[in-house]
Amino acid sequence: MENKELPEKYVDEKTGIEYGLVGDYYIPNLVLPYRKNVKLGKYGRMRARYLKEHKKAEYTIMLMENTLQDHLIEIDKTANERYDLLMKQFVEKENITEELKTTNQLEWVGKMKNIKNAVEEIILKELIYV
Repeated sequence: MENKELPEKYVDEKTGIEYGLVGDYYIPNLVLPYRKNVKLGKYGRMRARYLKEHKKAEYTIMLMENTLQDHLIEIDKTANERYDLLMKQFVEKENITEELKTTNQLEWVGKMKNIKNAVEEIILKELIYV
């Protein structure tokens, strides 16, 4: 039997996948695309968990197309901007002032908690659980 030298690399014409020789075996040279090293905030993580648990097909498609991370970053950014805007609007509407904060802290805290809960409920319904 003749001892043939095997090529270091070859590309499968049918799939277009490049293989490299490792020992006696060809291993596919699969590399994940570069991903930004961004830490997701609260809303991005909530959206990821929701997609993973309740919209598995959508989650898998975005993961395979490498669009999941960008989607989660966008949701997180949008949700935080919406939170800030709604908090400001609700505080103005309810006439919650710094004067109330200094004169009656318990009432101020209670009203701010109610507004925070209402704003978070809006964000969850509009952006996270859709």
